[in-house]
Amino acid sequence: MIQKPSPCIIDWGTVINKDDMRRLLNDLSRVQYQHNLEGKLQSEGEGWIMEIFIDPQQSTLIANHTLYLNLQSFDYLEIGKTPQDEPCFDLIQDQRILRLIPLSNPLKDQENAPALDDATLEEMVTRVLSSKWDLSLDDEDSF
Repeated sequence: MIQKPSPCIIDWGTVINKDDMRRLLNDLSRVQYQHNLEGKLQSEGEGWIMEIFIDPQQSTLIANHTLYLNLQSFDYLEIGKTPQDEPCFDLIQDQRILRLIPLSNPLKDQENAPALDDATLEEMVTRVLSSKWDLSLDDEDSF
């Protein structure tokens, strides 16, 4: 039997595997969202993705600028672009579409992240180990 290669999706396409959907959305943090039902905008806003999970017993929740996304709430995900040429991720279930538009950019976020040199990293590790050592000595003294 000839084994077919796994799908390869680049910049646009449809994702049906829940693990692939989770892997793709895990990199998002702050998003703009639009909730459409039967082609009509129901709500929109901005928020932080707090959790992405797969559980048939829990709900997808969006409230107070936070998103808890249960991928069991959706049949598939479409990767595409907005009319303004921004990347977007449409979570789709029947006539419901939850569009997520990233407000953070992993490339820019990585560039702006402070770089840790070896000396700084070594000092941080030394402080953590030292504080743990001090804590264990304190515990021994109390007995």
